[in-house]
Amino acid sequence: MNTSKNKKLLVTQIRSPIGRPADQRATLVGLGLNKIRRSKELDDTPSIRGMVNKVAHLVKVKEVG
Repeated sequence: MNTSKNKKLLVTQIRSPIGRPADQRATLVGLGLNKIRRSKELDDTPSIRGMVNKVAHLVKVKEVG
């Protein structure tokens, strides 16, 4: 069984998008985040990793499972 398919990321917003470019705000919305300290558990895929890297200064990431 391939364990990479079961990996998840716990993404928590730690900073506000106020004063940030519109594409970074849209990326947070795409991740399901829109308020500080809100968390979402997402699949660990290349597209999600790319989105997280784009807003790495606004979120905290923890690998789960």
